[in-house]
Parts: sequence; structure tokens; C-alpha cells
Amino acid sequence: MTAPAKPTVLILCTGNSCRSHLAEGILHAAAGDFLHVVSAGSRPAGFVHPLAIKVMAEIGLDISSHTSKHLGEFTSQPVETVITVCGHADQACPIFPGQVNRHHWPFEDPAHATGTDEEKLAVFRRVRNEIRRTFTAYADGRRDQLKAQERP
Repeated sequence: MTAPAKPTVLILCTGNSCRSHLAEGILHAAAGDFLHVVSAGSRPAGFVHPLAIKVMAEIGLDISSHTSKHLGEFTSQPVETVITVCGHADQACPIFPGQVNRHHWPFEDPAHATGTDEEKLAVFRRVRNEIRRTFTAYADGRRDQLKAQERP
């Protein structure tokens, strides 16, 4: 008997260049053993922001192989949970096959940070840390849910 497929969690943002990749990397690290985590955008930028890659590397997570994808790539796949991390993606979000849950957790877009390189990095780090707290708590809650379901 094969194990059931891991439920898919799709993290959506407008450009799929910063916030959604930070969240995807963090949630994959925290819950990749029992969740399939992907990200996409309603208007993908076509790249992952270099500062997003840099601040994730600072916490030991490598997202350098991530690519910017359009949410349309996932509309024919079963998606159990959709999490939007910006207002525009929340408004543009379609319903996905098999979708059971939808969450909207908006975060500031670090790509719009201004100032010196160090000031921009500080914004990326702050947003990364906010996303890390939120998505680690989500992973912990999902793990607790699974454990409760396994008890006789």
C-alpha cells in the first residue's frame, strides 16, 4: 500500500519574486516532510530577487534554484491550501481543484525597499523573520493536527 500523496500548499504573491519564495523556502524546511510546498504569482516577475536568496542563505536555506511561476501552472492540480501573502494576489486568486483551505497573511513587499544596500537588506531580513514566525507556527499547527489524527 502506497502512502497518500502529501497535500499541496500553494503560496501566492503578485510577482513571485520575494515574499512567496521566502515563505515557500521556510515552510518547505519546516513541513516538507508532510506537505508539498510550491509558490506562484498572479503576474510573475520572471526571477527570484537576489536579496531574497541572500537573506535565506543567512538562515541556512537555499532558494537559489527557485523559479518565478504563474499561478496558472497549478489550476489543474489538486491544491489543498492556498496562502496569499499580498493583497493583489488575494484578490486575483482563483479557486483550485481540491482546495479546502485559504489563508491571507499579507506581508510588506521588500522588493520596494529603498535606501542603501544595507537598508534594503534590513527590510528583507525583517520581512523574512516575520514570514518565518508565521509559517513556522503554521507548520507546527499542521504537525499537531496530524499527530491528533494519528491517535486512536
